[in-house]
Amino acid sequence: MPNIPYVTDADIEQQAVPADLVAAIRARRANGKLLNLDRMLLHSPPIARGWNTYMGAIRRELKVSPLLRELAICAVAKLNRADYEWIQHAPEFLAAGGTQSQLDALADIENAPDNALVFDKLQQVVLKLTAEMTRDVEVSPSTMSALRTQLPDREVAEIVGVIASYNMVSRYLIALGIGPE
Repeated sequence: MPNIPYVTDADIEQQAVPADLVAAIRARRANGKLLNLDRMLLHSPPIARGWNTYMGAIRRELKVSPLLRELAICAVAKLNRADYEWIQHAPEFLAAGGTQSQLDALADIENAPDNALVFDKLQQVVLKLTAEMTRDVEVSPSTMSALRTQLPDREVAEIVGVIASYNMVSRYLIALGIGPE
């Protein structure tokens, strides 16, 4: 059960939230269906509007590869025990070219960054970066150096932004008790 109720279709029909905002969120969703996360965000139209624009850019406008982005998101989900985030993004990881054996390896999130059997060197560095940012906030110089030898500065900034953003998402999901659809 969520900690506050989701915004319902009846609330939307009664225009308790701006119609243009609901339309913009639906447009960002592949099937036009509002997720429970959206229904929670709609309690605050300013947050929902900013979130929709920002997360839309994170999902569709970055140069960093979708595979690395989704790997980092799935790792954040595991590190934070954000089941909703995992349920939403594990299929996206597979669609971006990840493998089921890689998803399975994330179940042991503590050892995933050292798993050279299923993750390449760049993926291992991204997993290490994700763990450091999520747990400690600070990133070790060795991790940042390893990342910078493998990605251009723009993509370094973007993967850091993805990890930071999805830590925000998981904290919102967990604090409000948002459950799967």
